[in-house]
Amino acid sequence: MTNASVLSKARPKAIIVGGSLGGLFAANLLTRNGWDVDVFERVPDELAGRGAGIVTHPELFDALKAAGVGIDDSIGVKVLSRVTLAQDGSVLSERSLPQTLTAWAKMYHVLRSALPDSHYHSGGTVTSVEDGPDHATVFLSDGSIHRADMIIAADGFKSEIRGRLLPDVKLEYAGYIAWRGLVDEMSLSKPTRDALFEKFAFCLPAREQILGYPVAGQGNSTTPGERRYNFVWYRATSEDGDLPDLLTDASGKRWSGGIPPTLIRPDVLADMEEAATTLLAPQFAEVVTKAKQPLFQPIFDLEVPQMAFGRVALLGDAAFVARPHCGMGVTKAAGDAMALTAALTREADVRRALAEYSQVRTQVGAAIVQHARHLGAYMQAQLKNETDRVMAERYRTPEAVMRETAVAARF
Repeated sequence: MTNASVLSKARPKAIIVGGSLGGLFAANLLTRNGWDVDVFERVPDELAGRGAGIVTHPELFDALKAAGVGIDDSIGVKVLSRVTLAQDGSVLSERSLPQTLTAWAKMYHVLRSALPDSHYHSGGTVTSVEDGPDHATVFLSDGSIHRADMIIAADGFKSEIRGRLLPDVKLEYAGYIAWRGLVDEMSLSKPTRDALFEKFAFCLPAREQILGYPVAGQGNSTTPGERRYNFVWYRATSEDGDLPDLLTDASGKRWSGGIPPTLIRPDVLADMEEAATTLLAPQFAEVVTKAKQPLFQPIFDLEVPQMAFGRVALLGDAAFVARPHCGMGVTKAAGDAMALTAALTREADVRRALAEYSQVRTQVGAAIVQHARHLGAYMQAQLKNETDRVMAERYRTPEAVMRETAVAARF
């Protein structure tokens, strides 16, 4: 009996490359819908300690429920309003906007806990994948070969599988970076806690933008006093000049695409902290300078013309990379997993189901990327001419930023 006939007689088999949030959403949803699933994550250790804050949207909660994750008040921290602070720390503008903010570690914990350990394989480095008429094949670095009815590439914004399938599709640098960090609630002064906690906050110094919100703390605790504050600080950074220097560690090695936080040079961190003290509202300056391990990410975006290639499908950031302004990264991946599962439920033929999934989600992914570009146009204009900067400034009122940033939108 051939391997293909074994696959056809058993439960349908899926292999997911990438064990982060997108891969876990797909794994849980497919498992609950009758699929035999194996997740291969190249990192040998648990990923739970990674990541920072996540903005939730209704679609994200729908996906969590469909994945069998129970949702209660511990899922995140609820805020009722948004506030923009002036450089002197006073309130420029405020508006009501209830929202739940969570942390990457919390999302990973609930999704990983919902998936039996037998389905998740840490340290499984995929070297290549092949599509075939009867099955798809995954090759691992340990020499093992695995066959399945379907392969899902959920291997992130630097997806190697996407790179092989679409070699001409490249990440495009947006012209700015985002500094990110977390700070324990009780390490902040009381005036700063009073000003920032319970709110989604912004500060808009000239040519820059920072935002922040409370998230779960150590042990995923959402208890007041045990939470953390998450910040994202956008700064214009030239691709040919400043960025290569920031991505170079103390040994002289340049990390294209992103540098590990522990390898960011002390002088780069010192310059960042000095800029925080000079440019930001004092509350945000305190948050930035007290963050234990700040990191920065060059901001990219990317669009793909299709998300299905026979029995191989792209999912999450492996397909579309959107700037973080709309706060849709995890929700987009969850939506992909929901749409993929729905297509496979409606259509028994895997290839046709994946083609249907691709047709629907490429339109959604493109819309999200375009929306995020709109929200990030101000930052991108900072490295252009004075006319572009003046035009961008007209659309960057506190009211507009608070109204449009990281809010639920239908695509």
